[in-house]
Amino acid sequence: MFISKLIMEFLPNIHPLGLFITVLTLLYRVKAIIPIYVYVILNGLYAGFATWWVPYTYIWLILWALIMIIPKNASNKVIFILSLLFNAIFGLAFGFLYMPFQALAFGLNLQGAISWFIAGLPFDVLHMCGNIAMSFLVLPLYKTLKRFVVKK
Repeated sequence: MFISKLIMEFLPNIHPLGLFITVLTLLYRVKAIIPIYVYVILNGLYAGFATWWVPYTYIWLILWALIMIIPKNASNKVIFILSLLFNAIFGLAFGFLYMPFQALAFGLNLQGAISWFIAGLPFDVLHMCGNIAMSFLVLPLYKTLKRFVVKK
């Protein structure tokens, strides 16, 4: 997850993190929290534990929780539709999910927080588009890993 994010940093908010979180959550359910927080810690170690990093401690958990809604034995069609939907919503809502911390950390009032959110909306739209594109890889990666990694 960490390396893939670094490789794609030249694209604003387009990366396979949602893909990996989705597949790991589908495969390992609650245990998927471990690689998510390994990513969060590695990101902090690499780029610094600055204020921008703090929301990472809760934001990725929200995507994990959304994916946990997908039933364990869901059909491929359900997995595809819900993972695409949840990743799209998550990408679009990223700035909104980040906003409460931003407002608290920088003393923004409601108007300031909303202005900050609106200013970042184009990046959230890109994030959503990237997540949608990556969602088309969920089923192939999930099926492959399920076949070779998960014990029956």
